[in-house]
Amino acid sequence: MTATFFDAFSPQEVARISAAGTHLTLPAGWSPIWEQTPADKAYILLSGTVSIRRHGQEIARLGSGDIVGESAIVGRQLRTATVVALTPLELIHLTTEAVQRLREEMPRFRDAIDAVAAARLR
Repeated sequence: MTATFFDAFSPQEVARISAAGTHLTLPAGWSPIWEQTPADKAYILLSGTVSIRRHGQEIARLGSGDIVGESAIVGRQLRTATVVALTPLELIHLTTEAVQRLREEMPRFRDAIDAVAAARLR
């Protein structure tokens, strides 16, 4: 697996993925994803750090270039963790529909997101 999610793509592919979403900023302390909720979005972190928590316990920290929320979309299941912003965040918000469209139209995106989801679901 690559160092960050975006490392798997050319600059043109990064631009295409970015254009499929909406650029957002979120404050520290915000939780954009909650455990046991439907898979309706994923985020690519452009800057900042998040805590991934299961049952209130931190299981990972992710930062710039990482994607969160993809596992529930790929696995078609409820969220298995909560995401909490430890710092202010800049990110790209991708709806489930945008993720599915990119998976269909960009085989490299599908392969990369499937690999991240599989690693996290283990």
